[in-house]
Amino acid sequence: MPAADVGTTAEHTEIERIERWRSAELERAGFSSAHAAQLAARHDVDLHFAVDLVKTGCPPDVAFKILI
Repeated sequence: MPAADVGTTAEHTEIERIERWRSAELERAGFSSAHAAQLAARHDVDLHFAVDLVKTGCPPDVAFKILI
């Protein structure tokens, strides 16, 4: 496998790992698994802001609409 392919694969795997972690954090905060996965894949969505919305009383469905 060419060296360039290895770097691309490693970077892709790292992004997937980060998105899985983000998704798990969002689910832990109260988002549904589907909404958590969608938000986790959006790198323009601030994870802490999303979690804080729910922690301060915003229903997860409403928070999802705000964030998307």
